[in-house]
Amino acid sequence: MMSRNHEFYAATGLSEMLNQNGSAKAYFMSLPDYVQGMLQQRAQNIHTEDELRRYAENILQGDK
Repeated sequence: MMSRNHEFYAATGLSEMLNQNGSAKAYFMSLPDYVQGMLQQRAQNIHTEDELRRYAENILQGDK
C-alpha cells in the first residue's frame, strides 16, 4: 500500500475511494442494492473507479 504523501496514492478500499471520487460514488449509488452489497463484500479489493466498474460489470453480466 502506498503512503498518503506518495504522488500516486491509492485509496485503501471501496469506502475511502468513494469518499474521494464523486463520479465513482454516483456510479456506485446508481447500481442495484444487491450489486452494491456484493461490491461491499469485495471492498478491500476495490481501490479505483476502473476496478469498481469492472467488478460491477462482472456481477451484472451474471444476470444475463
